[in-house]
Amino acid sequence: MVRIRLRRVGSTHQPHYRVVVADKESPRDGRFIEIVGSYNPRTEPGTIEMNEERVYHWLSVGAQPSESVEKLFKIVKLDERFARLKAGEDQAVLIEEANQVYEARAKKISAK
Repeated sequence: MVRIRLRRVGSTHQPHYRVVVADKESPRDGRFIEIVGSYNPRTEPGTIEMNEERVYHWLSVGAQPSESVEKLFKIVKLDERFARLKAGEDQAVLIEEANQVYEARAKKISAK
């Protein structure tokens, strides 16, 4: 089974995560298939960046997000856009909408 989950890449006491697609059996920081985003919890609000086109692809072929990644999807409303994609809405429109969401979040960010 393939999972979309977080992989820690930050140094000690400075966490930074990549959102990766990996086999369920792989260790947390081990082998992965593809990097589809990043998450930095050290900013206010946390910096979240996703390649939504690839996330939609992996979700459509059966990849399951972990609980923490599901929370990130809800924050940026990726889960709602994916439901609209499954209902038949154009992917280009959804990706443009997603880019606007990420740009709006980037304007609010301040470092801790």
